Amino acid sequence: MGEGLLWVTIALNRLLGKPVGALLAALHIHPENAEFPIPNHVAFEIVVFALAAVFFLWLRARIAVDRPGGTQQCMEALLTNSMGVGIRDLLDDNVGHDGQKYVAMLGSIGIFILICNLVGLFPTFMSPTAVVSVPLGCAIVVFIYYNWVGVVKHGVLGHGKHFLGPVLAMSPIMLPIEIVSNLARLLSLTVRLWVNMFVSETLYILFLGLMLEMYLYMGHLGKWGYIGAIIPLVGPVPFILLHIFVAVLQAFVFTILPVIYVAGAVGDEH
Repeated sequence: MGEGLLWVTIALNRLLGKPVGALLAALHIHPENAEFPIPNHVAFEIVVFALAAVFFLWLRARIAVDRPGGTQQCMEALLTNSMGVGIRDLLDDNVGHDGQKYVAMLGSIGIFILICNLVGLFPTFMSPTAVVSVPLGCAIVVFIYYNWVGVVKHGVLGHGKHFLGPVLAMSPIMLPIEIVSNLARLLSLTVRLWVNMFVSETLYILFLGLMLEMYLYMGHLGKWGYIGAIIPLVGPVPFILLHIFVAVLQAFVFTILPVIYVAGAVGDEH
């Protein structure tokens, strides 16, 4: 029992396993492992949430308008920057002056996914987004959110007209197409993030393991082994950089697409 579980998951199960198991039982949900009801990806979602909460509480107490620190400036760059790819910049460009009200929700999702993607870089940790249910959960939140803001802005009938197309006579054809198109966004958001992170993390772990095996083997080669030990030490670097690149890129994609969806839902031409 506990086979395949990471140490963080085991620790969280020992701390929260009983109440979580009782809650799942009350909901008639049966986990694969009754002794450890919290799986790896859920455990690391909790870790990411806890890390983010502690970090932003720490940062909030140190925010200064006149003398912003380096950390504050880095975080502000996620909101707005000279390249125009901050969450506030994207909303201003796509939604307009009303876009500020959506910063908190869409920014939180983007930052959450970014941390989830990057946390797998640490040894004995994993990226929760490499498990399909995590991207799917995030995609469902985005789907509900952009449809909800569309209803709030235009009303139920006004938002529903979006699915009928621009020409009323074409509405019987456009309605099923638009419904399928919107539902396809769930699949698109989920698969894009999951596949990229799964492949990136698999390559990262695979080559990290190969370099470790090579490093251990070098010890049997005498003095030539010490000279060649530089190879397994430098070898993982390209895959670490690749994983960081994929993690940041996928977090950006999962941020800009919801921005576009929200813009389409609340736009005046809706």
